[in-house]
Amino acid sequence: MTLTTIEGFDRIGEENAFAVLARANALAETGKSIINLGIGQPDFPTPNHIVEAAIKALKDGHHGYTPATGIPQLRDAVANDVSQRYNTEVSADNVIIVPGGKVTMFSAILMFGEPGVDILYPDPGFPIYRSMIEFTGANPIPIPIREENAFAFSAEETLSLITDKTRLIILNSPANPCGGVTPADQIDALVKGLEAHPNVAIMSDEIYDQMTYDNEKHISLLQYPSIRDRLIVLNGWSKTYAMTGWRLGYSIWPDSLFDSIRKLAVNAWSCVNAPAQYAALAALTGPQDDVAMMMQAFDERRLKVVDALNTLPGVSCITPKGAFYAFPNIKESGWQAKPLASQLLEDAGVATIGGPDFGIHGEGYLRVSYANSLDNLLQAIERIDQFLRANPA
Repeated sequence: MTLTTIEGFDRIGEENAFAVLARANALAETGKSIINLGIGQPDFPTPNHIVEAAIKALKDGHHGYTPATGIPQLRDAVANDVSQRYNTEVSADNVIIVPGGKVTMFSAILMFGEPGVDILYPDPGFPIYRSMIEFTGANPIPIPIREENAFAFSAEETLSLITDKTRLIILNSPANPCGGVTPADQIDALVKGLEAHPNVAIMSDEIYDQMTYDNEKHISLLQYPSIRDRLIVLNGWSKTYAMTGWRLGYSIWPDSLFDSIRKLAVNAWSCVNAPAQYAALAALTGPQDDVAMMMQAFDERRLKVVDALNTLPGVSCITPKGAFYAFPNIKESGWQAKPLASQLLEDAGVATIGGPDFGIHGEGYLRVSYANSLDNLLQAIERIDQFLRANPA
């Protein structure tokens, strides 16, 4: 007998950053010097008071199941934090604690995706968006994220893609992989246009909401009452608090969908592990000094990395306004993105991600994560410079 998977699993993609990480680690184990600018995680440790809160939770006996939606005090803390930061009312009754940001993507796309419907998503964008859309059988419709718009989405272009088949729109600002932050006028115009499409749901991925620069302020879609009844907001602790390995996220759901996500939680993951939730509570309610320190470091790296990238032959790079990624344009180098990323890793010992791993509009770009020490970043760019000069395409 030959085992086969059911239809759909052959459509699942993956996140190539993890494949690059595995290859980088394998090369490092052979003794090769590797500088990893590929993976999207802060290089700082989780702040100590957060770690201590998890240890205390374990010592205090928090070893059992929690409610599927999360411990009440954490849901309250999330609602209070978001309400205060965005001057809008968020109820804890609409908050669910989930094991990582991808869970919200998976859940929202699963709810709305099926054959015959369209789901819009940013391109270049986080690759799991398209992967999950295709898994459900829905049609993935890319929203072009263009360098000429500073890698922000265009309200006019996004609205033009909506048809009577559109079921869900996925938005991401500040954005991965490009670092773009969509300005207020574009968000205002998009929300105004969406009022003509009341049956289209929105998932706003705001995981980098506290990572903006140059006095740029993140605007949450929670601040727009006209779409709140169909808005899902994705957020969490991984980026802001350097907690990627803790697998902690939260999302905010409209009343009409909350029981569906609660039931999905019961069926799929039961609950998030208890000590991690107490750590998350400490993150939100404790001192924010470490967050400010990390952002100051990211800002310094951002400016120096962009300056250095712009000295490379055939490379240009605009200054990102958010997250911790630069998205340099390599078109004038003559190289295609994925072959260049592969050779940089194998020959120069620098891990980056080729733009096509983030979508069809990613050709001609690399993603460079500046979540690494400044010394490593500058050394990596020097290696890239030497490679490009020695290997013109």
